[in-house]
Amino acid sequence: MAIEAPLSKYKKQNYWIFIAVLVGLSAWCIYDGYFSEKFIEENTSKNEAGEEIQGEWLIVNRYAPYITIPGAILMAIRFFMVKDKKIVAGATSLQMGKVEIPYDSIERITKTFFDKKGYFTVTYKDGEKETDLKLSSRNYDNMQAILDELVKQIS
Repeated sequence: MAIEAPLSKYKKQNYWIFIAVLVGLSAWCIYDGYFSEKFIEENTSKNEAGEEIQGEWLIVNRYAPYITIPGAILMAIRFFMVKDKKIVAGATSLQMGKVEIPYDSIERITKTFFDKKGYFTVTYKDGEKETDLKLSSRNYDNMQAILDELVKQIS
């Protein structure tokens, strides 16, 4: 029976919070930069020739949405790319996306920091070299079951 560890709720919520902050900041900057007459009046001055000069904050509020809106779109795209990411401890191997690690290539599991910091390290042979894979409970839910299965399979 395969044990799955999907992307954590913590990680998914962070994407949504970041997207909401970027959209909110965009709306605020658009309002202040284009619609708030008081803000525009406070941040505009005239030089000796009588030409209006925009203040620094007015310029920031007018150009910030050109950065924050695409940033929110990119974060949403990234969220939809990783939302179904998971780790699967199957009958013969540990699968993480396209990476598949057979249990017989795993040399050791370092779980020293799992109780306190929530991560463990799997060291395995990848061809001739040893490779470390750090798996964290902040990135994936159900990591205790994955760790138990790994320990059971390599014992």
